[in-house]
Amino acid sequence: MIGTDGSAESRVVAAIYRELLTAAGQEVRTASATYASPADSAQAVVAGKIGVAPAYESAVLRALPGGQTMPGDMEATLSMALPAGTVALPSAAAQRGVVLAVTAATAKRHTLRSLADLGNAGGRLTLGGDASGDPDAPSTSSLKQAYGVTLTAAGTSGRADVLALHSTDPAITRDGLVVLADPKSVVPPAHVFPLISSPSLDATGRAALARVNTPLTTGQLTALASSVTAGEAPGKAARTWLRSKGLLR
Repeated sequence: MIGTDGSAESRVVAAIYRELLTAAGQEVRTASATYASPADSAQAVVAGKIGVAPAYESAVLRALPGGQTMPGDMEATLSMALPAGTVALPSAAAQRGVVLAVTAATAKRHTLRSLADLGNAGGRLTLGGDASGDPDAPSTSSLKQAYGVTLTAAGTSGRADVLALHSTDPAITRDGLVVLADPKSVVPPAHVFPLISSPSLDATGRAALARVNTPLTTGQLTALASSVTAGEAPGKAARTWLRSKGLLR
């Protein structure tokens, strides 16, 4: 059984998984209700309530007893942290993590290319944005510790100078925002991958899901999620995209 949290990104990825598994001759059922968060759907896989769910590295680690968010080699970290019988399959290129972005004007004014450059503004910038409440979003103190920069917290205000956004937020492209590099990995990675209960998928099913790893980029996931948010059914969006990539007849 495939389950998912209620975000547009996870719902459309779950639909992609369903289409690929069905095309591979696998018997597929979909959970009737969505979970509150990626951490909740991950816990459901671990508990054996569902067999497959779209998952994100840092969210899975938060869902595990004693788990912790650790930038770096996430594949090894997940392998050690997951209980027996639960498997993290290889991830897609796409991420739904937190990024910090500024307007093109702000980037030009202060010569901003990475988070380390925020010190160029002399402590005059504010930090906020729609994703500022996300557990992965860096705080002013964590940025100070890592990069020695001073920012003023502005909550979820969209008028902050430095915006914490999900990498799939269409505003990044729509508004021409500049995403700042994070060379010290203050923000943990959040690639999407299938989290499975080991008995639920055989080698054929696992190979079917792996076909999406290269073509599903952050840009592609952003476009798919935007379509779902605009009212397109996740299944329809998934089928159209898979056919466009030659992954479904």
